[in-house]
Amino acid sequence: MEVFSHNKTPLFFLVLFASLITLALGQTRVGFYQTSCPRVEAIVQSAVAAANRANPGVPPGLVRMFFHDCFVNGCDASILINGAGSERTAPPNTLLRGYEIIDAAKTELERVCPGVVSCADILAIAARDSVLLAGGIARWQVPTGRRDGLVSRAADTTNLPAFNDPVNVQIRKFAEKGLNTQDLVTLSGAHTLGTGACLVFSYRLYNFNNTNSPDPSIDPAFLTTLRNLCPNGGDSRRRVALDTGSENRFDTSYFANLRSGRGVLESDQVLWGNPTTRTLAQRFLGVSGLVGLTFNVEFARSMVRMGNVEVKTGTQGEIRRVCSAFN
Repeated sequence: MEVFSHNKTPLFFLVLFASLITLALGQTRVGFYQTSCPRVEAIVQSAVAAANRANPGVPPGLVRMFFHDCFVNGCDASILINGAGSERTAPPNTLLRGYEIIDAAKTELERVCPGVVSCADILAIAARDSVLLAGGIARWQVPTGRRDGLVSRAADTTNLPAFNDPVNVQIRKFAEKGLNTQDLVTLSGAHTLGTGACLVFSYRLYNFNNTNSPDPSIDPAFLTTLRNLCPNGGDSRRRVALDTGSENRFDTSYFANLRSGRGVLESDQVLWGNPTTRTLAQRFLGVSGLVGLTFNVEFARSMVRMGNVEVKTGTQGEIRRVCSAFN
């Protein structure tokens, strides 16, 4: 017994030291709530599943919400704050959906583990679970330990990747967050899920770059389809599948649609027009002569990488009692 006691002591301090280093470096870790709130993942998963049963089109929006959160002041749930001038009110975020799912999970977690689980971690877990419900086969472990931010300003959203950004701008914006070009193409693949409003792409159908003509990169047959869905002067808030025929399935058809000129957003379709980003998309499609990439696996890796962008940990920020308001 004495031998085991001596062996365990340095191991304990090694683990403690590693945990302190992780917090000092502003990193997250898997199992952060293992003792403080062991049911956290089950509770979040239940909230996402309930929302999916009610409307399968809503949970995919959580991936987009997580993306929009992480790209503005880091993954700190600042996107969830409600009120005048908050990130939530900024033009790029007004069409986001799924806030009620995060609120439902938070309400239950506050009942079970009051003051323990951050809204930022709830959003990270919920984004993963929405992918799983849509058929993503890689159940990746979500590192947790984020704290909620104390600032949420609409003005800070100006550098969010936009629906009309050219490739070089997209690459720069990702690089500024420590993410590479493969992360860009991989995370853009999240558009295999969900929908977009006519508002954000109809300019491509009628007056692209003030030419009074459509975007020439759009497949002609698909142009007719999109014009029928989004007639000129029609309802700009009507929602259209970003991945035609597969908006509720997590698969590689998004990349196949880019190849066919059927990307709905300009920022998506231009990925096929650039040699570097096109090659990465082709690797997800298993094009002969290129080393293949497995979308599920790479998506999980990129989500974890993005989920550590400018995170707040330790004594930074706070643990909100309500996700839509600062304490």
